[in-house]
Amino acid sequence: MTFQQKNNTVSLVSFVAITAFFLVRVGQLIADDNFSHQSVVRLWIVVALLAVIATIVAMIFTHSVATAIESVQSGDPDFEIDKTVDERDRRIDLEGTSVTYTVSSLGAFVAMVTYALGNSPLVMFTLLIFFGMMAQIAGDLKRLWSYREV
Repeated sequence: MTFQQKNNTVSLVSFVAITAFFLVRVGQLIADDNFSHQSVVRLWIVVALLAVIATIVAMIFTHSVATAIESVQSGDPDFEIDKTVDERDRRIDLEGTSVTYTVSSLGAFVAMVTYALGNSPLVMFTLLIFFGMMAQIAGDLKRLWSYREV
């Protein structure tokens, strides 16, 4: 697995877990009839912090473990990960980014329509956050799929 594939896999797993947490918490807030400004904003902050911290920690852990394993397997104590990016990697990244922007744009449209149809701004912003996470997941899936094809 290449450096870029590991990054995309870690990002995908992180965002799937964060999205699952987000959906469970939103479901709990709705079930408890506690979908209020204070509780929803607190959830947004937690999700944003989780997205940043979990992704960084997971990437560092994954690359450290992968480097240690490769070093032991190769017998070279100064083993370094090959982080070379070629044209194929750039093309795959652009394709993934295109999918990310498309899903994000469609999500923004859906969120605005729900607001225009009379839902509260809390619902609109919650949908924007949800579709932002879904966009990241879709982009990572496209990138991983593209690496599998080549």
